[in-house]
Amino acid sequence: MSTRTAHQLSLFGDRDVLHTGVVTLAACVLTAGLVYVGYFVHVVRTARGAPCAPERAERVLLFGKHAPGGRIDADFQARLDRAVNLWRERAPRHVVLLGGGAQGEPTEAEIARDALIARGLSPDAPLQLESASRDTLQNLRNARQMLGDAVRERVTLLSNRYHLARCALFARQLGFDVELCAAEPRLPMHPRSWLRLAGEAAYVCWVDIGTRWARLTRNQRMLARVT
Repeated sequence: MSTRTAHQLSLFGDRDVLHTGVVTLAACVLTAGLVYVGYFVHVVRTARGAPCAPERAERVLLFGKHAPGGRIDADFQARLDRAVNLWRERAPRHVVLLGGGAQGEPTEAEIARDALIARGLSPDAPLQLESASRDTLQNLRNARQMLGDAVRERVTLLSNRYHLARCALFARQLGFDVELCAAEPRLPMHPRSWLRLAGEAAYVCWVDIGTRWARLTRNQRMLARVT
C-alpha cells in the first residue's frame, strides 16, 4: 500500500471526519439532495469562471499532483505549463511548489521544480519547496507557515479547474487572501471532467458543512483542523 493511500484511509478512520460525514449526509438527505446540487453548481461555476491570467500573480502557490515514479500526468503538465506562461508574461516574486511524496521517491514539489527548470526557468528562480504534505489542506497549512508575515498579501492559487473550488475553500478558511489561476484555458467538457467535478462537489460540501457544524457546536478540536 502506498503512503498516499494509507494517508487517505487514515482520514476515513478519523472520528471527526466520520462525524462531519454523517452530518453532511443527513443534510443532503433531508434536502432531497438540493444541498449537494448547490455545491455542485458552485464548483462548476468556479471551474468555468477562473481566469488563466490572474490580476496579480506575485506570490503563486502551485499545487502538485500525485506522480508515481516521477510520471507527470496531463493535469500536472497543465499546471506546470501555466506556471511557465505566467513567468513569461510577468515573473512572480515568489513561487511555492506544493506537495510531498513517498519515502525514497521525489516529492511532487521536487518533480515540479525539475520540470519547470526543464521548461526554461532559471535554476535560481525564486522557488520554494513545500515537500511534507499529502493533501490540499496540508499543502496550504504548510505554505502558511512558510510564508510567515507574507501570508497577509494576496496569493495566487494555481491548479486545474476542477480543483480550484476546494483550494479556495481551504485557503480562505486558513486566512489567505486569494485569487485563482486555472491551468487549462477552458473547462474540459468530457465525461471524466464531470465526474471529477461531481467528486469535488461532494468533498467541498463535506468540508464546508462540517466546518459550519463545528462552529455551530463550538467544537474547537474540529475547527482547529481546518482553520
